[in-house]
Amino acid sequence: MARKPVTFPLPLLLAFIVPSLLVLIAGRCADGRPISPLAEEEAFDLPISDGFSGRTGTAYEYGPFLVLPRGSATESCEPTYGFLPCTTTVVGNLFLVLVYGFLMFKAATYLSSGSELLLQILGPGIVGGLFLPILGALPDAMLILVSGLSGSKETAQSQVLIGMGLLAGSTVMLLTLLWGSCVVVGKCDLSDSSTSVDLQDTRGFSLFASGISTDVQTSYAARIMAISVVPFIIVQLPRIFKFPSGQRLAVLVALIVAIALLLSYCLYQVLQPWIQRRRLEFAKHRLVMSGILKHVHTQSLGHLMDDNGKPNLHVIKKLFHKVDLDKNQSISRSELRALIIGLKMGEIDLDKDGAVDKVMNEFDTSHDDNIQEEEFIEGISKWINEAYRSVAFSGSYSQKLHHFHMKARNEHNMLHDQSDEAADGTESPAWICFKAILLLVLGTFIAAVFADPLVDAVDNFSSATKIPSFFISFIAMPLATNSSEAVSAIIFASRKKQRTASLTFSEIYGGATMNNVLCLAVFLSLVYVRHLTWDFSAEVLVILVVCIVMGIFTSLRTTFPLWTCFVAFLLYPLSLVLVYVLDFVFGWS
Repeated sequence: MARKPVTFPLPLLLAFIVPSLLVLIAGRCADGRPISPLAEEEAFDLPISDGFSGRTGTAYEYGPFLVLPRGSATESCEPTYGFLPCTTTVVGNLFLVLVYGFLMFKAATYLSSGSELLLQILGPGIVGGLFLPILGALPDAMLILVSGLSGSKETAQSQVLIGMGLLAGSTVMLLTLLWGSCVVVGKCDLSDSSTSVDLQDTRGFSLFASGISTDVQTSYAARIMAISVVPFIIVQLPRIFKFPSGQRLAVLVALIVAIALLLSYCLYQVLQPWIQRRRLEFAKHRLVMSGILKHVHTQSLGHLMDDNGKPNLHVIKKLFHKVDLDKNQSISRSELRALIIGLKMGEIDLDKDGAVDKVMNEFDTSHDDNIQEEEFIEGISKWINEAYRSVAFSGSYSQKLHHFHMKARNEHNMLHDQSDEAADGTESPAWICFKAILLLVLGTFIAAVFADPLVDAVDNFSSATKIPSFFISFIAMPLATNSSEAVSAIIFASRKKQRTASLTFSEIYGGATMNNVLCLAVFLSLVYVRHLTWDFSAEVLVILVVCIVMGIFTSLRTTFPLWTCFVAFLLYPLSLVLVYVLDFVFGWS
């Protein structure tokens, strides 16, 4: 088969050229200043045209109407890299913030797209566990890095507040506005067992009868996110205990802990495929267990629970004798295999021999490769008790058994679908790999080049409007770096399935975790290396409040009715108010 010729993707060229033209156009509404400032007397000796006679002269020759105000020569800006446009006006800086913000948005989009393509080729493993989380947080990390890297110590101390605003704003936006929006667009009808019904949304905006459900693993991701705030607590300990001389040591310890948490989180993600396969095997085993119990119920052998709420030994013995085909008072592997085949669980691709091995290992405590009657009774009794305890709602045992079976089947289907998606092949791996690398290089280049100009534009806009730079970076900059992920998450959640909701919220918690470890590690490195003053108590408190509240709230439950979105939405304005009150009323900064 002839190979498809490799052509350079035209959309990528356009996506890079168009934003570059915007930057050049921005120069038309911006001004710069010479590298060396002019002396005051030199400014008045510059030739000036009258604009209509063609004659030129100096400011002194044209009289007082053309004389520049004294000191105006110093009111100018420093072009980034010496050639990019800059301005001191409000409108000009707003335009530059929008242009550079759009470029950072494109950088984040390219990195996200390239990561997903690379994941298709190389699979989850190292790529999904190590590279994807880091690449996803790269634009934020770049902006935080350049906010305190250049200029004098005094300039860095002023501009690093932009980095802290981005760090806080990105985390808060993910856990409040994006989280709540995903609940709204992904809501489905809630069943009597308080779980969402896939693709069924007939109850409108009912606050209690509609909502979303996630799997247990998503709540684990929320717990990891809550744990990731530990470095924030460590760095605040000298302020809490009024021990200012230990602040630099606290920054160093918090940096080490943040790096350790980052490595641990990446290692966990790398091992995730193995965990996934073990979960899938466990889900299959639970489905076999629920199938056998349901088989007893449907074959009218009797109730598995007696009137006292204990396993019915008489019914279990009847099942044993039914499975024991040769009547030798023990169940062999072939007899157990016949039982599993008779379950007719066509909804799963069940490895019959593997299922026999698992049941035999669990029941055969004497290790004679046969299941005796006492062993069978003990094993089935454990299964009955587990099924009974795993169902939260009240009802008859038959209802609980049915719910347990449906829960086991849904859990298996979700994990099986994820495994299938990870194993899907691609038609042209070489071409997709080339596109992935191109997108990653292009995204990294744009983020590296335009992070510094964006920070300068935000700083200049703050100076021109007298608005604290923290609030500008808190509100505006996360829109540039996280918009791509936010749109993808909302579209994914709108599919209205428990599986897609679980994946969406896992990504949200993962993004917040990377902010709390990777981006914070970059920020702490700047503070420590450049000997900056730690003066961010109000901002850290906001991050702690939002992460801990949402972490506890989302880790203790898997179903979120529609009313829960208002909890998330309210935390966003409360965060802004809290920073303003602490900094400008109580004078924390």
